[in-house]
Amino acid sequence: MRTAHTTCPLCEATCGLELTIDGDRITAVRGDRLDTFSRGFLCPKGASLGALDADPDRLRTPLVKRNGELAPASWREAFAHVDSRLTAITAEHGRDAVALYLGNPTVHSLAGGLYAPGLRKALGTRNVFTASTVDQMPKHVACGLLFGGIHTIPVPDVDRTDFLLLLGADPFSSNGSLWTVPDAPGRLKALRERGGAFVVVDPRRSRTAAAADQHVPIRPGTDVFLLFALVNELFAADLVDPGHPGEHAVGVDEVRELARPFTPEAVAGRCGVEARVTRDLAHRLAAAPRAAVYGRIGTTTVEFGTVASWLVDVLNVLTGNLDRPGGAMFPLPAHTRRGTGAGKGFTTGRWRSRVRGLPEVAGEFPVATLADEIGTPGPGRVRALITVAGNPALSAPNSDRLDAALAGLDLVVSVDPYLNETTRHADVVLPPPPPGQRAHYDLAFLSFAVRNVAKYSRPAVPLADGALDEGEILLRLTAIAAGLGPDADLDALAGTDPSADLTRDEQLLDARLRKGVHGLSVEELLAHPHGLDLGPLTSRLPEILRTPSGRIELCPRPIADDVPRVLAALAEPRDGLLLVGRRHLRTNNSWLHNVPALVRGRLCTLLVNPADARELGLVDGGTARVTSRVGEVEATVEVSADMAEGVVSLPHGWGHDRPGTRLAVAAAHPGVNVNRLTDDLALDPLSGTAVLNGVRVRVQPATPVTDTAQ
Repeated sequence: MRTAHTTCPLCEATCGLELTIDGDRITAVRGDRLDTFSRGFLCPKGASLGALDADPDRLRTPLVKRNGELAPASWREAFAHVDSRLTAITAEHGRDAVALYLGNPTVHSLAGGLYAPGLRKALGTRNVFTASTVDQMPKHVACGLLFGGIHTIPVPDVDRTDFLLLLGADPFSSNGSLWTVPDAPGRLKALRERGGAFVVVDPRRSRTAAAADQHVPIRPGTDVFLLFALVNELFAADLVDPGHPGEHAVGVDEVRELARPFTPEAVAGRCGVEARVTRDLAHRLAAAPRAAVYGRIGTTTVEFGTVASWLVDVLNVLTGNLDRPGGAMFPLPAHTRRGTGAGKGFTTGRWRSRVRGLPEVAGEFPVATLADEIGTPGPGRVRALITVAGNPALSAPNSDRLDAALAGLDLVVSVDPYLNETTRHADVVLPPPPPGQRAHYDLAFLSFAVRNVAKYSRPAVPLADGALDEGEILLRLTAIAAGLGPDADLDALAGTDPSADLTRDEQLLDARLRKGVHGLSVEELLAHPHGLDLGPLTSRLPEILRTPSGRIELCPRPIADDVPRVLAALAEPRDGLLLVGRRHLRTNNSWLHNVPALVRGRLCTLLVNPADARELGLVDGGTARVTSRVGEVEATVEVSADMAEGVVSLPHGWGHDRPGTRLAVAAAHPGVNVNRLTDDLALDPLSGTAVLNGVRVRVQPATPVTDTAQ
């Protein structure tokens, strides 16, 4: 028996883990009490790491399709097949005939962060799609326009704040999102114990809302109206005091004019929040010595996701809470450098999609149009798809349409450990090793951490015989895409030294660390297995800015141009049932549904308010038929007073009932895929993000309820 320390890669909290290892098997997992960041916190996902590593359904060797069936193959055979097919397709149809899809787990992986950008560049295609446009892209766009960089995203300094306003977020279940905050429950409890408060705005009384000082139910998709009304009230009550961030901002007067029509009374009927509640929130926000506003997926995957995301930080600026302790601050990861206070800024629409003419955003197209690009004939049609750690057959809107389109591709190559709903269409599957056999450093999530920390760990368990490291898989695909063939010299491609003491990944990481603001090295991080605490967040204005003016562009033209659309929607009728998603502590998208301990109990149910259930004739434990413009599902009903009236909820990531998959546990707990109901034509136009929350649906009993009362 031996002990190893690593970082959990299963969500954004980056919790430290202490692993007990017997030979090559993880036998126990506990929270690392000495971890400088998480201090022993552990959720059920992290505790399952050993079971995830040992999952018998996890692929251990590549698969190649022969005579219509996927069969085991050697790595050499698999890469040779990719090389011959991909080269032929690009030679005949051009590079845009190949599409790339990067899934959410890519950013949970050191190899993904190091090598996925090179793969994108080598492919040379404009048809790049990621999970961002079914998740957080509006926040990237809003911050890109405000601050000049899509990753320049402020996070609540929760450990020092006095008041926190959370919209569309459930960090007790998600452990934070675009907000790396291990032990969110403990940190929010500490906030209250020191005399502070937090308020949750959400159509559901989530775990976080239940623990809050105040829960404000809201009609899904209308956070933009509430946020505008808060801005309106700050100006009307003479509560605007930008302070330090105001010295670096332009456009305050323009924001005042945009917010003028959105009085608390004007929005009350539309969003379901009384004017007095809105005014009280604005005054509490302004009066708090230190405060922050945070919005997440309930404010991004909606019709006005970018405008809502922008307003979150407008509030932080107008109250003087941006870039100050206890407010919304910019982390400084060890692998990055300070800026110069100006840059090229951020724009979208440098090119447009072939079929629907949708603008490029951050170098990619909305995944909602991937089926269009595959299924519509003509020059530039997508004929091949490479997926890396993604399951768009479940996660994309109108997923039945995309699932059917995937079956018609000439080539699908998937870097994935499972034969799931997407990879069942693959011609080649290249499985990366399990988490316990990977090195770990969070290139992405340390940019959103509530404290500046740095942690690196080598694989806890040696790479299995015959397995390839994830970095080598991605590099070999990069070499093939670049025309160098499957046997290219990978160190030459990566610019690394094969004779060095550090691995290829470590050499690349070490170079970033040494050039970073703290001048660290991989050796230093290896000497501190519980992580290095680099201190609390500090002020970064104006050097963090990347706008050409060197100022916070508080009223960007693309945002201002979209506000008339918001104002027009204010008058729309408030009727019909709306569908929203939700997150469970034990799940993260579709990743973890093949681990028995994580799928126990009733997880994939249709939550319905008791009053709605009575009106619709639904009973707890019964079955409801849910219908939208694009599809229909039948789901088990769970009657719950936690849901607001007029709103129903299904969790995302389920629907494991497709033939051709090899997920025994998930198939035994299939649930239903909520994205059979979401609409691929409904997008936030500024970011291309799908409207996954606030979907209009009809709900009725799947079978008539019989009254057996005597």
